[in-house]
Amino acid sequence: MRRAAVLRNGELVGLLIKESPKQYRFVYDEAWLNDPTKPSISLTLPKVQKEFVSDHLFPFFFNMLSEGVNLKLQARRLQIDENDFFSLLLQTSTTDTIGAVTLKEL
Repeated sequence: MRRAAVLRNGELVGLLIKESPKQYRFVYDEAWLNDPTKPSISLTLPKVQKEFVSDHLFPFFFNMLSEGVNLKLQARRLQIDENDFFSLLLQTSTTDTIGAVTLKEL
């Protein structure tokens, strides 16, 4: 099992967990849920007190990855299989992302 903290502008939003190659979970942090001023991170991951489960990496997080030749170059440079999207996400979304969301492996 691999886990990552999901941060928005440096604040903990929730956890992204890869249970197995075909099972992913996302859950909002309790403090984020209880603050009415904090938004959901995506329309597909509404701010509700439940665990989201998927058999593939959630589209919101998948869309944080590079595409095409850039993905191939990053995978080669980082020595990660280009189909290992979770590992690529953890390595490429720690600081400089498009938007306010970053991830930090736990």
